[in-house]
Amino acid sequence: MIAYLQRRLLHSLVVFIIVCTLTFVLIRLAPGLPQIMTGDLLTNEDRQLFRENLGLDRPIWEQYFVWWGNLLRGDLGPSWTERAPVLQVIMDRLPNTLILLVTSLTLAVVIGIPIGILSAVKRYSLIDYFFSTFAIGGLAIPTFWMALLMILLFSVNLGWLPSAGMQTINEGFSVVDRARYLVMPTIVTATGILAQLVRYTRSSMLEVLTNDYIRTARAKGLGETTVLSRHALKNALIPVITVIGLQIPRFIGGSIIVETIFAWPGIGRLAYNSAITRDYPLIMGLTLLVSVVVLLSNLLTDLVYTLVNPRIRLT
Repeated sequence: MIAYLQRRLLHSLVVFIIVCTLTFVLIRLAPGLPQIMTGDLLTNEDRQLFRENLGLDRPIWEQYFVWWGNLLRGDLGPSWTERAPVLQVIMDRLPNTLILLVTSLTLAVVIGIPIGILSAVKRYSLIDYFFSTFAIGGLAIPTFWMALLMILLFSVNLGWLPSAGMQTINEGFSVVDRARYLVMPTIVTATGILAQLVRYTRSSMLEVLTNDYIRTARAKGLGETTVLSRHALKNALIPVITVIGLQIPRFIGGSIIVETIFAWPGIGRLAYNSAITRDYPLIMGLTLLVSVVVLLSNLLTDLVYTLVNPRIRLT
């Protein structure tokens, strides 16, 4: 196990360096200027002064090594648009994204896995057809389209839920108020994850239920609930865990659409704004965050395999 972790950490470090290097080079080579340098009232002399103050007049390789030197000291630099340290800006927004992630993932797991099991047990029945159709529809519906439809229905037509933001202006924190703002982003985000869990759980359970040890367990007189929970589900969860593990890094990228449409002040919306304004330090800070999340989620997924199925050994 120790040797495996050492190899994975070394591999993760190499991947992290490659991702950061490619991102740094590409955003510097992209045409255009940062928003901070594009004002109509700025003269060429002003823009040149900005370039010197921001270090953009230096060669790319020099800027790259300066960035790494600052990173090793724990300094991600200041955000050009937020007027605050990049680390502080990210940490201010990260809890909001985590709230949306946890609620969406919990909703998808609590509903998706039982539905997938039920579809496998009742395969080729009306229940199976209904949930399979629902899962395919959930995968096919574009996220932005579903978000706009929910805003049109529940905010514009019915007036039940707020269409944007995280809490009511000029009101203190309230669980009920926060939940009202969280309902639509959570449902939109959870729908795609839930649909995938239903499909993978059903497929995995159908494969496991045809194995010899399942027939042996039933022949011994064990109840169907015991057979499903103790013998079938543990072995069927391996691909399901993979899907769940992949959803965490995908959520960080996919949250750009949801958080922008619902004006949810999280990492996704921050990433969109940083790309539009070409805030180089903030883009690099977000790249660092996403890279770490992806690498850690993959490592944790492999470790969870051994907990679910003791026969799996990491070597």
